[in-house]
Amino acid sequence: MKRRDFLAASTLLSLLAPSAVLAANKKKASTQDAGKPAAKSTSRSGAKPAGKTSDRDTTRTGSKADSGRASSKGRHHSYRPVAEKPPAAPPPVASPPPTTVEPRNAISLPDEPQPNWRTYDITSLITLNQVKGKLRLWLPLAQYKDTSWQRSLGHFWRGNFDSAGIYRDPVADMEVFYADWKEGSATPQLQLVSQVAKQDRHFDITRRGSAAERSEVLRRCLQSSNLVPIDGLVRRTAERAIGRIKDPVAQGKAIYDWVVENTSFDPAQSGIGRGDVEAMLDSGQLSGKSADIALLFVGLCRSIGIPARPVFGLRVDSSRLFSGLGATGNLRAVQHCRAEFYTPGYGWIPVDPGDVRKAIHDEHLGNGDAKLVVLRKLLFGFWEMNWIAYNAAQDVSLRGASGGLLPFLVLPQAEAAGVRFDSTDIQRFGYTVNASRVEG
Repeated sequence: MKRRDFLAASTLLSLLAPSAVLAANKKKASTQDAGKPAAKSTSRSGAKPAGKTSDRDTTRTGSKADSGRASSKGRHHSYRPVAEKPPAAPPPVASPPPTTVEPRNAISLPDEPQPNWRTYDITSLITLNQVKGKLRLWLPLAQYKDTSWQRSLGHFWRGNFDSAGIYRDPVADMEVFYADWKEGSATPQLQLVSQVAKQDRHFDITRRGSAAERSEVLRRCLQSSNLVPIDGLVRRTAERAIGRIKDPVAQGKAIYDWVVENTSFDPAQSGIGRGDVEAMLDSGQLSGKSADIALLFVGLCRSIGIPARPVFGLRVDSSRLFSGLGATGNLRAVQHCRAEFYTPGYGWIPVDPGDVRKAIHDEHLGNGDAKLVVLRKLLFGFWEMNWIAYNAAQDVSLRGASGGLLPFLVLPQAEAAGVRFDSTDIQRFGYTVNASRVEG
């Protein structure tokens, strides 16, 4: 990959700016939330939720792997993670006055300057029905380590649970909320509010000198998982994709291009896909959703010695690129998986081949379409801020569960009487999640 190609792709990033769509969406979110009871995040000091029972706030002061503090039945509870080398972030900036909504795409992007950070309250409401026996619920939380593009500002929860809390899996860089109900509990209910600050994430080929990643993290990001092998057909495919390219950044770009050109988006798949890379390659059917496409990229990178990992998360706002790459309203089914790979000197480089394929499907883009040319270059090295990252965990063991491993954790999970089900089970799992922009 020639240097000027990377510089050209980097130049495209300057096209990004907030559109009038964002301002209109903000106004809409404010109107929708006006009639709801206030659910305060712990980042706003002194705020307590209304209720008949007393409140208890807990602030973590160390890097313990397990919060371990359970809130008793009917109580409210809040938690604020400790920042690890937090990047400086300004307070939320008020958006401009609402104007007429105009459609945007990857070619006609607005030119206005954009604010650096945007803060969201993510509110999840869960009601479990037709459940017998002792019940435990798990929800993935926004990643707890602060980065230059995302910060977790705190969590607040309330409900009729018997106990609840947050535990941390430091190996998987993952935090998980859990709640327990005793057998015979009447209609288990939960409200969880998380506050997260976001900004766009950029990769600049002209800038080197990023901090080196820990060796144990890189080793984990070179290993196979249950559904993502790194030998055999996976390695042979990666070797064909990179040819004689030796530079690791250019190798990552070659694999990204190969994945974009050879996969397809399948909207019929459940959730974000299965992520079974071996089955995809064995069958020759390289179709699926974001987890399938992102994990294929990850497996190909790992097979030739490039550390890579999926990043699972949730869309929380409209997109400035294509409407199908964003989401508003009820977000219960808009989980999305991106990916990143590591190179010395540059650190972790973000990519999103799944959204390239989704845009091709949704917008009926042809190979020579100028919009597709721009989008392909843009999504190698760029993540739009309208998405909250949860974790990069694979082969997940849920704490306190009796069932086996999950390939990844992006959907709320529940287990009762030894039977596990997730939020796609609409008969037993009443689940809504909404994101609202926090006023500055």
